[in-house]
Amino acid sequence: MRNMSFSQILSRSCFTNKLLLFFFSISLLLIAVVNAAEGHSHGGPKCECSHKDDHENKAGARKYKIAAIPTVLVAGIIGVLFPLLGKVFPSLRPETSFFFVTKAFAAGVILATGFMHVLPEAYEMLNSPCLTSEAWEFPFTGFIAMIAAILTLSVDTFATSSFYKSHCNASKRVSDGESGETSVDSEKVQVLRTRIIAQVLELGIIVHSVVIGISLGASQSPDAAKALFTALMFHQCFEGLGLGGCIAQGKFKCLSVTIMSTFFAITTPIGIVVGMGIANSYDESSPTALIVQGVLNAASAGILIYMSLVDLLAADFMHPKMQSNTGLQIMAHIALLLGAALMSLLAKWA
Repeated sequence: MRNMSFSQILSRSCFTNKLLLFFFSISLLLIAVVNAAEGHSHGGPKCECSHKDDHENKAGARKYKIAAIPTVLVAGIIGVLFPLLGKVFPSLRPETSFFFVTKAFAAGVILATGFMHVLPEAYEMLNSPCLTSEAWEFPFTGFIAMIAAILTLSVDTFATSSFYKSHCNASKRVSDGESGETSVDSEKVQVLRTRIIAQVLELGIIVHSVVIGISLGASQSPDAAKALFTALMFHQCFEGLGLGGCIAQGKFKCLSVTIMSTFFAITTPIGIVVGMGIANSYDESSPTALIVQGVLNAASAGILIYMSLVDLLAADFMHPKMQSNTGLQIMAHIALLLGAALMSLLAKWA
């Protein structure tokens, strides 16, 4: 029965990883479609909100972009690997108070990312004056974020419920008939749920990372590139901290940990490279670019807000260890506010 349960967990984890890879590929494909569409539309009228100074001092902006690729990569690796060092450093293990405080800080970072970074960007894009159709008068930003949050809830509940039911059926089949009760290993169910949380959270982070990476790569202003470069270092490190904490609690195998950490670390650098490649033809004010990036950002915001509030903060703050320790509660709240405050401050630049 145990072998069956763990194989089911592994099978579902592999499926979610494939879904993650598929969604990432689709995101890049959408950006490529945007680029192609813009390439065919350069002969048409320009939108009045296009940036006129994007072509000034390209060499100055390029040096920041090139420097950002390895720097952001290293920052992401440091952030995501820090919580995974629990096997080496006992104080970083998921059951310790330090880990609870660290995860509260990371949850504040992810919550602020959704509210202060991604959602305002999506609102600005989907309410741009460049989108002249009356259909865009509908508040699509909030609607898409809401649908993304509901779908995240559905994935979370249905995947966990499916495993729970299959485990109950397996227990009934091996029952000796002495008791009608079936026992479900709550630890295994919790491990599965934590794995789902980690993978869905990575999905939301990856979508946002690709978009913001392309924004830096396509930027032609040295001042904008410099600000994004500085902000993205902290951005990747803090988000990696939150993701790494979820991965650590999910008890993934070494290969899965490597794949998930690598995906997180390379997405923003890849976005920067893609942005640099399309910088000369990319028009961020075109309707197609605004719609694609706005929809992706709104969906990402919905995922990040749901995950931070429901799966990270609510789960940890209602944990018996937290409820029985007033000092830990105070430290966790301070860490939460500090993480949210620091990430909100970075919203000024990225």
